Formats: sequence, C-alpha cells, structure tokens
Amino acid sequence: MNRSIRTGLLAALACSVIVPAMAQQGSFTIRVLTPETALKAARAALERCRQQGYQVAVTVVDRGGLPQVLLRDRFAGAHTVEMAINKAWTAASFKQATSSLAAETQAGRPMSGIRDLPRVIAAGGGVPIDEGGMLFGAIGVSGGPGGEADESCAAAGLKAIVDDLTF
Repeated sequence: MNRSIRTGLLAALACSVIVPAMAQQGSFTIRVLTPETALKAARAALERCRQQGYQVAVTVVDRGGLPQVLLRDRFAGAHTVEMAINKAWTAASFKQATSSLAAETQAGRPMSGIRDLPRVIAAGGGVPIDEGGMLFGAIGVSGGPGGEADESCAAAGLKAIVDDLTF
C-alpha cells in the first residue's frame, strides 16, 4: 500500500475515533427550582421588606424568566407587580443583578442600548439565583424606596434558599 494512502487512512481512522469522543451530547440535564423553594424565597424577601416598613411585590422567575411565584403586599402599588416581574426577568436574562446592569448601561457606556430593549429594568431589585455556576432563576422586588432597598430584600430571599440549592 502506498505510504501516502496509508497515512491518510490512519489520519481518517484517528479522526473517526477522536471526533465522536469530543462531540457534545445531544441533550443536557438542568436543575430547576421547585415551587416550594421559589415560594420560600419570595416569602423571605417580602418579610425583609415588611420589617423595613416597605409594601412591595416580589416575583421569583425560573431560568427562562417565567414567573413561578408572585406575592404582592396589600398596599404595594399597582405598578410594583410588573416591575418585580421585569426585574426578575432582567436578572435571569442577563445573569446578573439589575443594579450591576444599571451601572453598566448608563448613557455613554458601550452597553447603554440595552436599556431600550423591552422588559429590561436597569434599576436595583433583581438578583439572579445562581449556585455552583448554574442559573436557577431570579428574584425581583419592587416597591421599596429605591433600588438598593429592593435589592436588599431580594438578597434576603436568595439567602433563605441558598442551602436548598447547594450540591
């Protein structure tokens, strides 16, 4: 057999063994929040805001941004529901706290155009639920006296469930 043909056949054989081993699988496994865990997070966030005297809405969304839980305190403004949903959606979509996104998207910054996208809320109050590099969803809070207050309540919700998510 010709040396160049033999070399070509060996190369083809090597590729036929290596390429499938390196190819990605056709599916993957994810972990998702249970409704009970999402409710626990929302309740903890709502309770933190109540302790501070704030009437808020709290939303927990899944990794795709779809609401799993929505709680609105009895005197929270009508606008807080949509804001909480969109803060949570934004945090899940961008995989970062909405306060960070607010800083990165100020006028004149390279990412400032993101603020023009529908549903994007570039104000504090949305926190991703991320554990071990896996995004589970996000918590959004609206109704406190500013984004920092909303985000502290969302962080309390996250803290309440972190042990439930740890591998």
